[in-house]
Amino acid sequence: MREILITPECLEFIDNQDRRVSIKFFQLIEVIEEVKVVHSNFVKKLINTDFYELRIKAGNEIRVIIFSIDHSNFTECTKAVCLNGFHKKSTKDYKKAIKQAEKLLKDYL
Repeated sequence: MREILITPECLEFIDNQDRRVSIKFFQLIEVIEEVKVVHSNFVKKLINTDFYELRIKAGNEIRVIIFSIDHSNFTECTKAVCLNGFHKKSTKDYKKAIKQAEKLLKDYL
């Protein structure tokens, strides 16, 4: 079982989504907390970073939460920190969100 921490910025992002998407995010966060191996449709490691993404599709739109873990391998981690989220419109959105996540992680630690 993993300990999941959610920053105020991430919580604000989730709360600003429509009710259905917010519920999906909280359900997936609960899955991350309780399930050792999560399907790659929902959780992926971001290339060239230490971050992971939690992804939700809502119709044709994709929403992403960036999080960090306390181990180099997701299946072995015991703690995850949900840092921030964004509405994915293009791959350019990742650079800005990753910079923000780095800053939040530094402030959080």
